[in-house]
Amino acid sequence: MEFHDKIKKLRNDLKLTQPQVADYIGITYQNYQLIEYGKSKPSFDTLIKLCKCLNASADYLLGLKENNGR
Repeated sequence: MEFHDKIKKLRNDLKLTQPQVADYIGITYQNYQLIEYGKSKPSFDTLIKLCKCLNASADYLLGLKENNGR
């Protein structure tokens, strides 16, 4: 599963909207959409905020681990 697919699945599992995640991580809704659609990559700071928001490890999101065990 690709990075953008993982964040979309985790967001949906947590029943969060794209605007809610964007607001939490401090970027615009449009910029978050680009990340979730695989058109853009997040900055390091944004990645850290995504991990916190989605309760996911960076290793999992980046494909270094198979599961999201924290």
